Amino acid sequence: HPDNSVAAPNNASRACLAFLLGCFETVRSQETAIRCRMFPSSAVVARNAVTPNAAGRVRHTSSARTGFSTKSLFRGHLVHIGAGPERVKRSGRSNTTPAIRTPTSVVRACLDDTPSERTSARTSRRPKVSPEFVCPRLTDAAKKLPKHNSPFAPGGEKHGYGLGQKFVEDDDCVLLNALRYEPLECELNPNSEGCDFFAEDGADEDGDEWRGQWAMRAGPRETIFFEPHAVKAAIVTCGGLCPGLNDVIRQLVITLEEYGVDNIVGVKYGFRGFVEQEGKDRAPIALTSQVVDTIHLNGGSILGSSRGGSDVGDIVDSIETMDLDFLFVIGGNGSHAGALAIDLMCRARNMKTAIVGIPKTIDNDILLLDRTFGFQTAVDEAIKAIRCGAIEARSAKNGIGLVRLMGRQSGFIATHAALASGEVDCCLIPEINTPLAGKGGVLSHIRRVLNKKEHAVIVVADGAGQDILGALGETDASGNPVLQNFAKFLKLELQKELADLEPDVKYIDPTYMVRARTTNASDAIYCSILGQNAVHAAFAGLTGVTVGLCNGHYVYLPIPPLIKRAREVDPNGRMWERLRLAINQPVYREDTAAATVEVR
Repeated sequence: HPDNSVAAPNNASRACLAFLLGCFETVRSQETAIRCRMFPSSAVVARNAVTPNAAGRVRHTSSARTGFSTKSLFRGHLVHIGAGPERVKRSGRSNTTPAIRTPTSVVRACLDDTPSERTSARTSRRPKVSPEFVCPRLTDAAKKLPKHNSPFAPGGEKHGYGLGQKFVEDDDCVLLNALRYEPLECELNPNSEGCDFFAEDGADEDGDEWRGQWAMRAGPRETIFFEPHAVKAAIVTCGGLCPGLNDVIRQLVITLEEYGVDNIVGVKYGFRGFVEQEGKDRAPIALTSQVVDTIHLNGGSILGSSRGGSDVGDIVDSIETMDLDFLFVIGGNGSHAGALAIDLMCRARNMKTAIVGIPKTIDNDILLLDRTFGFQTAVDEAIKAIRCGAIEARSAKNGIGLVRLMGRQSGFIATHAALASGEVDCCLIPEINTPLAGKGGVLSHIRRVLNKKEHAVIVVADGAGQDILGALGETDASGNPVLQNFAKFLKLELQKELADLEPDVKYIDPTYMVRARTTNASDAIYCSILGQNAVHAAFAGLTGVTVGLCNGHYVYLPIPPLIKRAREVDPNGRMWERLRLAINQPVYREDTAAATVEVR
């Protein structure tokens, strides 16, 4: 009615109302079951439940917090179900109508729980950082650090300039992998993504609830443990070159200065720079935002880099002499192992130096992380080489473009570049068997491709085919095995075994070109965020940790789980399966295996 009064219901309206209430009851009963499992303490009573008051009249017990919107059965009008009278929106107009009531039978079953039971259920279901991913803190040591308010917090000097941050709590955590992996799957294929840290106690006592693995969420903390103006920080780049080193250095310096740090140095040529500081070219250099302003426009590292280094004790002695509060180590698996050793010795000496890693490797071979910085840029550069090889191959009868890419233990660059380029016919990586002879071998596959297309493109990762050539038994300064050049060996085999086709093989090796370039847009953004979060970690008192992207979110992780082994492409996984489907590559088998398959 125009005056908002309610007319006496007739039989038709009663039947219509009963039908509508039945529909709402069905929907809400399903929603109640879900909400009671997920949020057992989110509300005490169901939305819009009807309870009698002292006068015997019904009372609508809804709250604004638990309101929701739904499509009305009448012509799709949007109705908000929540506190107070409902607002029915029609053609931009709003009319006040009586609230739709649901019967008391819809009151959620979890009302029967006692408050203590609801609190216990809420606490038990609240995710928390898994024990194996708890990050070490300097505050855990005997020497306690004083607490300070972040300069970005309300009342802080930076907050007044509009640089206030959205702070992260220490109990905020991120699920490392959104997929559940069954124990049997991980037993059969332990290298499968997500099985690296499969917990035997991943299910509850009843075995029907998977808890997953959780890590600490990265970001600025409102409480910090260092006075910014008194901090001295150092940055070092270790290992091989990688796109993005200068981007990370730049962002570390900028973020430190925003906190108020004005004493920042760069250590030259990796870990050896801590003990080899004689001479102008070896001494640490002062870093300011003016010095690093445009360094991201160039590849490489302004600090230089090197593999290996000096004795850990000598490095820690140098850190103590330099009176460092923060040390940021930019490097891969080996560099993180060094950072961990340095951190353990610093803590053994009761030093208050925070050691924070930033994972760097174009091979993308660090466990748990979605990717490492520089990887996507390396893939972009590798695609250029593949397309050059494809042009060479198409320009000659039975032309073969043979492209060698980086990938010592992991074939991620070769896999992703081959899939992205759309030009590759054969991709060989360290994780798969690469028999050359026989009907199920690589050479027979290339022969079939040439007979069909009269050209072929082959991508070979550094570490592929080492089982054929044999190990040299030598290692580099970082302890990595020295590899033989399988791609060159394959070139000779193609020319010899396919001589009747007169193949024209063009060998392309862009390995060092891939790592020396500047970052693409995606890696540039990634480097900036990593640099910011590394500084936040140090000010939060974390040490012996690294920062990275896991399951689409930035996290802090203790170093040991990351360096237990190299991350590898799963030859039985979905990514490799997608590549094989895209380029029509078979599973290569030895002669005997191929014969067995044919008989069957």
